[in-house]
Parts: sequence; structure tokens; C-alpha cells
Amino acid sequence: MPTVKGRGMSKSQKQLKLGAFLMGSGHHVAAWRHPESRADGGLSFEHYKQVAQTAERGKFDMIFFADGVAVRDRGGIEALSRSGHIAHFEPLILLSALSVVTERIGLAATVSTTYNEPFHLARKFASLDYLSGGRAGWNLVTSATNSEAQNFNLEKHPDHQPRYDRAREFVEVVTSLWDSWEDDAFVRDKDSGIYFDPDKLHVPHHKGKHFSVRGPLNVARPPQGHPVIIQAGSSEDGKNLAAQTAEVIFTAQQTLEDAQEFYADVKGRLAKYGRSPDSLKIMPGVFPVIGKTEQVAKEKFEQLQDLIHPSVGLDLLSGLAGGVDLSRYPLDEPLPELPETELAKSRLKLLTDLAQREKLTIRQLYLWIAGARGHWQIVGTPEQIVDRLEEWFLNDAADGFNIMPPYLPGGLDEFVDFVIPELQRRGLFRTEYEGRTLRENLGLTRPENSFCNSRAFESAIA
Repeated sequence: MPTVKGRGMSKSQKQLKLGAFLMGSGHHVAAWRHPESRADGGLSFEHYKQVAQTAERGKFDMIFFADGVAVRDRGGIEALSRSGHIAHFEPLILLSALSVVTERIGLAATVSTTYNEPFHLARKFASLDYLSGGRAGWNLVTSATNSEAQNFNLEKHPDHQPRYDRAREFVEVVTSLWDSWEDDAFVRDKDSGIYFDPDKLHVPHHKGKHFSVRGPLNVARPPQGHPVIIQAGSSEDGKNLAAQTAEVIFTAQQTLEDAQEFYADVKGRLAKYGRSPDSLKIMPGVFPVIGKTEQVAKEKFEQLQDLIHPSVGLDLLSGLAGGVDLSRYPLDEPLPELPETELAKSRLKLLTDLAQREKLTIRQLYLWIAGARGHWQIVGTPEQIVDRLEEWFLNDAADGFNIMPPYLPGGLDEFVDFVIPELQRRGLFRTEYEGRTLRENLGLTRPENSFCNSRAFESAIA
């Protein structure tokens, strides 16, 4: 068993990082039915403005929106008609609007490397970084469903390995486009008539296996140099991609031991790419249900659980299991042995390990994951929740956490009003933002321009 540090011990005086992972009505699969949730939250700007400003009041590092480019109708019309996670804004457009009504909090969203082109993505995130004054973050994913493929001229989602090969080259193209211009390239000298210094323009001229992109980008170098790159895969390919490219990784872990193993594994891969452990922040997802007493918290959780329709729970589980149709199996029997998938590999392993460890039936398993979808679920008082977060943070299982409110706006209000003050009381979390950019608040360095590095190297060896 690993050594576990107790309360009051420090992690070199560092403080943990927090993301607010926002979904329209909340993360629980039945959140939209909760009497205090916004059932229309996915398409209400006023709602998102409220929760974004609440997260900023709590000094969160960032808000984060996941995304997919399809309606995931794997369970048929019955389950689909009961799902509250169907209609929502395109996240970059939403974040652009939220940049105007917030000042310090980071603005991050998922955009797939499988169903986008590098130039489009580089341009959009550079623009968001300017609109927000340096607060943009890109969650890099390779997508996970056939329904997405069928919206982009394909019948089947590409296999795992080709997706990740494309993703690596995609990041290479995007970062070279962000580096098209040196930071001070645009002199805009009215007297001389020189708008930019031609010596500080670098045309990428990328030609690779998947992409041919000339460049340059028609946006100046972003305020952060590069918007913060986030990655969420936990497969072997996902961990390698994160070690090579990511600055934040969102992950799903259930136990301290599993989280410590993942943390050590990914951090241990960084040296191969010339990176230090502090250059990547690992932030597991946490689904907190908060009550004045533990019993109140449990009752609040059961209130949500009672709102789950079986077809919705089964559909959620089938999707997380890689699209396997589980409706033909008895609900009150153990989860059958499932075939390997080319889709969500890491999440399938997490679910099968959980079912075996806890000896869960299919029904019990979908109830277990109905809120957190395989992420860490904590039901208790603010002090109990902070105890658990502190334990993981001080014992090299996490650099911070991606908080997943069960329902909105109340679930986030409670975290900011009751959990944040306890974190601050223990010295685990900031009381004021350290800087104005997402990089500054996360403690990440601003990347140097890769073309300037190459030029310096060439000069040194000439």
C-alpha cells in the first residue's frame, strides 16, 4: 500500500488547480429533471453567463465544455427522447460570448482532430485567445463514435491507431501555424508604411502524411504564444500523445492507487520529450454531491438517482462501453465479457474493472456511472470532500481536479460557497488569481516560437 500523507502536510507549498466542467443542466444523466436545474440550460446564454461568473467568483482556473459533432442516438428513439444532453451551443462560439462577461477565468473546449482541419482550429483558438486576453484552452480529442463519422462523409469511425497518428501531426501543424508570426512582427508603423516586419514572418509549408498546409495563419501569434493544450485520453496512445503535446490532462480514476499509478506513468513519460513534470497538470474528474451532513448529501444523490429512466441509464452505459448493445442482456445479471473496441478504449477498461471489483450487475453499473460517467464520485459534507481531494493532491495522484457539478446552477453554487472556502482555509487553493492568462494561473510557461528556436540553433552551429 502507498504511504498516504495526512491533513496539514504540504506538497512543496503548491496549490491545486480547478476546472469547472460544465454541461447544460448538469452532469447527472437525469440532471434536467431535477426541480432546481435549468432544463433548457444547454441553449440559454444567461444560464451559462451565470455559471461562468460563479466559477470565476470561486477563482477556478477554467471553465470547460466537452463536445461532440453528432446526436448520439445509439439506444434508439426511446432513450434519446429522455436524454437532457442533446441540444447545446457550439462551444467556441459560446466561449467567445463568455469572454466578454468574464475577466480572469480560463475558457477551454473540446475540438476533435478527426473531424476538423488544422488551419480552421488554429485560427479559431487564436481568435478566442485574443478576444479573452489570453485565456483560451483546447481539449484535443480524436472523437469516439460512428455517429460522428456519419456526419462527415464516412460510415465508420476511423480505427484507434490512425486517429492518433493524425492527431500527432494535427498538433504539429496547429502549433506551427500559431508560430507563423513572431510576437513583435506587427509593427504597424504609419510613418514608414510598414505594417509587419517581413523578417518575422514564418510560413510553415507543412507537408506530411495527413496534411498539406502552406500557412501562414491570418491571425497574429496568440497572447499566450499557444492556447493551453489539454488532452483527455487515457489509453496507451492517449498517454503518449499527452506526454508529447499536452499541458493539462483530464482523466477518469476511481481509486487513489489507480490515480497514483496513472500520475506516475504519464509524468514518467515527459522526460522522453525533454519536458519537466511541472509542464503537465493532471486533473481527474470529480463529481461532488454536497450536503450539510453526510446523510443530507446521500439523500440529494438518491433524489437524482430516482429520476433515471432505465432506457437512459442503459444507453449511457452502452455508449461508454464502446457502443456495445447491452439491451439484450438481463439488467440484474453481471456485465458480460465485452469485446475490445476501437472507440473509447480507456473508458471501457475502467467500466469493466469497476464492475468486476464491486461485483455489479448491469443495472447497478449504470446507476453507479449515471452521474460521473466513470469519474470519481464523492458524496458528503464540504469537509469530507476536501479531505478526499487533499489526500489525492498531497499523495501524487493529482495536480488538481475537473469539477463536474451534478446539476446546474445549484451544484456549482454549493461547491463555490462551501467547498472552495474549506480548500482556501487549508491553504490548498488560491484566494486571488495569480495572473490574467490561463497559463499564468496554471503555472505554465509561455512557449517560445519554434521558428525562432530553429533560427537560434542554426546560428549557433554556423
